[in-house]
Amino acid sequence: MSMNRSERLAAVLDLLAESGHLEVDDIITRLGVSAATARRDLDTLASQQLLTRTRGGATGQSVAYDLPLRYKREQNAPQKLRIARAASSLVARGAVVGLCGGTTSTAIAEVLGARPDIMEASPHATLTVVTNALNIAAQLAMRPQIKTVVTGGVVHSRSYELVGSYSDAVLQQVRLDIAFIGVNGIDPLAGPSVNDEREAAVNSLMTERAARAMIVADSSKIERIAFAGLGALHRFDGLITDPGITPEQLAAFADQNFEVIVAS
Repeated sequence: MSMNRSERLAAVLDLLAESGHLEVDDIITRLGVSAATARRDLDTLASQQLLTRTRGGATGQSVAYDLPLRYKREQNAPQKLRIARAASSLVARGAVVGLCGGTTSTAIAEVLGARPDIMEASPHATLTVVTNALNIAAQLAMRPQIKTVVTGGVVHSRSYELVGSYSDAVLQQVRLDIAFIGVNGIDPLAGPSVNDEREAAVNSLMTERAARAMIVADSSKIERIAFAGLGALHRFDGLITDPGITPEQLAAFADQNFEVIVAS
């Protein structure tokens, strides 16, 4: 069964994500298309600033700013990509999405920014993203079809998140269809938590402004309790995590009537 163009462009990006570099010949072999089609697809993706063309192929989109070490080290962790894809599946085209900072939220922004239905040129925004993370805003600024709204605030240098009362002023004015809240710990009894009380305040407000608020956390964060709590579990609509969650941990969340989506 042949792929349509949108599916093929998404498949090219998936191939590129495997190693960060792609030759025209790889596309011909893996996707069974002609050389002319492969080159045209690469040119299309380059025009959308989703990759950088090289002689005979392409490399992943280079980023013009330097991310802190934890982003470089973790950015393509497979479990975060899984979580990001599961999160993306909850987002309808045209939705208003809240993204707080952190490596998992950054992965969600990448997956959303590469989605064929969102990448389509359109006179209206195909997605609105409200974020307090400077790196996510810079990443999405290259997507003219995505409306990117940045909260104000003071930059937290470790996480690139904007925190403080200026952030509150913007968040009080907006309504989100869905928010994805990254955390440093989530415990079935203690609830979610982060390392910094200023980040906790922004994350809590983003949660309040969303019709649906999902915690996104890889399984290493489960049963961890960080410094600043985000309130009880029932404030949130569920957790998206990876298959590393244990049956015992799943049962503990079920005891709290809390939905867990395991990203396969």
